[in-house]
Amino acid sequence: MAIELFGFQIGRKEDDLPPTVQSFAPPPNTDGALNVTEGGAFGTTVDLDGAAKNEAALITRYREMSLQSECDKAIDDVCNEAIIFDDTDGAVDVVLNDIKQPVSIKNRIREEFVEVLDLLNFNNQGYDIFRNWYVDGRIYYHIMIDTKFPRDGIKELRYIDPRKIKKMRVEKRDNKDTNIQGNAQVSAKKYDEYFVYSARGVSAGNQGVKISLDSIAFSHSGLMDERNSMVLSHLNKAIKPMNQLRMLEDATVIYRLARAPERRIFYIDVGNLPKAKAEQYLRDMMVKHKNKLVYDANSGEVRDSRKHLTMLEDYWLPRREGSSGTEISTLPGGQNLGEMDDVEYFRRKLYESLNVPVSRLESENQFNIGRASEINRDELKFSKYIARLRSRFAELFYILLEKQLLLKGVITKDEWADIKKGLRFDFLEDNHFAELKKSEILRERLSLVQDVDQFAGKYYSQDWIRRNVLMQSEEEIKEIDDQIGQEDNGEDDDADF
Repeated sequence: MAIELFGFQIGRKEDDLPPTVQSFAPPPNTDGALNVTEGGAFGTTVDLDGAAKNEAALITRYREMSLQSECDKAIDDVCNEAIIFDDTDGAVDVVLNDIKQPVSIKNRIREEFVEVLDLLNFNNQGYDIFRNWYVDGRIYYHIMIDTKFPRDGIKELRYIDPRKIKKMRVEKRDNKDTNIQGNAQVSAKKYDEYFVYSARGVSAGNQGVKISLDSIAFSHSGLMDERNSMVLSHLNKAIKPMNQLRMLEDATVIYRLARAPERRIFYIDVGNLPKAKAEQYLRDMMVKHKNKLVYDANSGEVRDSRKHLTMLEDYWLPRREGSSGTEISTLPGGQNLGEMDDVEYFRRKLYESLNVPVSRLESENQFNIGRASEINRDELKFSKYIARLRSRFAELFYILLEKQLLLKGVITKDEWADIKKGLRFDFLEDNHFAELKKSEILRERLSLVQDVDQFAGKYYSQDWIRRNVLMQSEEEIKEIDDQIGQEDNGEDDDADF
C-alpha cells in the first residue's frame, strides 16, 4: 500500500492499481468540493463559474452578521458552552479507553495530541478558533513541515482565510474500464482531489496554487445547500430573521421620530393674491413665526438653524379668501409607541434559529443552580446541539493527530484506521453543571448499590455490581483496587509502629 503525505508518495501509485470497485455514480459531495470533469486537455486555470465567488460572499455575510449585537450574543453563548477553560484542566483531552494498543503507544498518542494543541495554541486561542469555525462554517490550516526532516513532525499550523481556498475534485476519464450492467453504464472512475489557493480569492478566471490534499487540515459544519455544492454555516438559517429584525427596528425608530411629537398646522389666509405672491407670503410668515432651534449632540449646544428642514416641522397651508381665515390646529402624536411585541417576536425568532434557548435572551432571568432533574427541555436540547458541534469540530483534531503520528512513525496508516474507530475527544464541561450532574448520578448509584448489596454473593457478584451499577471500567476497577490495597498496607504499618 502506498503512503502519500504532502504530495509525496511512497510505494505503488493508486493509478497503477487495478480497479476493483465500480460504480455509475460519483462519490457524494459532503465537503463542498467543486467537481470538475476532465476534458481532452487540462490546464492550470479552472473555471469555477461563480460557485466559489458566491461562497466567499456568503462567508462575508456571516461575518457581518456576527457583528450584530443580538447575533453576537447568541454566538457567544454557543462558543462559551462548547469551549470551556479552567485553571487546572485543558479545554479538550483525548480518550483512548476503547483502543487496543500497548500503553507505550497510548502515551505517545497523548503526548502528540498535547503537541498538536500547542501548535494551535488552543489553550489560549481555543475560543477564537471555534468561533471562526462556527461563524464561517469551515476552517483551514496549512500543515507546515521540514521537508528535509519530516520525522520531526509538524512545525507550524498556519490559518488560511476560507475565502481564498477551495477544494477541487477532478474526474479522470478512463473508458477502458467501462462496462454495461443492466441499463446503467458502470465505470471505475478515478478522482484527483486537491486544494486551490489564491491570495485574491478563488473565483472564476483566477489562477491559484495547487496544494496537495495532505497539506491542508480542513473541518466544516457538515451543512450543505439544496444543490449539495456549498458548505453552509450554522448562521445561514438566521439570515432572514436577522434582516427582518434590522428592518423592523429601523422602521420603528423612523415611526417614533415622525409620530412621537405633537405638531401644529397653520392655515394662512392669502386672500386673492396670485400664486407666486401667495407662496412668497406663506414663506415670509413661516420665517417670521417659526422658532427653529436645533440641539447639537456633539457640542451640547442649542443653536438656531433656519436653513435646515426636518421631518418634525409644523405644517403651513394656504387658504383662499372666503374660507375660514387664518387658523392654528394641533396634530396629535402617535399612540401606543411603547409597544415592542413585534420587535421581541423577531428577536425570539432569531435566537430560535440559532438553537439558543430563548430564556437566555432575557437578561433579568437568573441562573439557578439546582438538581440535575430541574434542567428544562430547552437547555437539554441546547447541550445536545453543543455536543454535535463539538463532534464536527473535532474532525480537525483527527486530521492533525493523524498527520503527526504518521510523520513521526508512531503508527502506520493501517493502524490509524483501527485506532480512529475507538478514538474520541473529551471536551471540558461547565464546572457547575458537570459537578451537579456527577454528584446526582453518584448519589443515585450509591443508593442503588445499598439496595442491591443484600443480594451480593447470591444473585449478583461484586464484579457485576461494580460494572453494571457503579458503571466502573476495567481501568477504574484496577486503579481502585490498587488504592485500597495501598491504604490497607499503610494502616497495617501504622498499627505495627
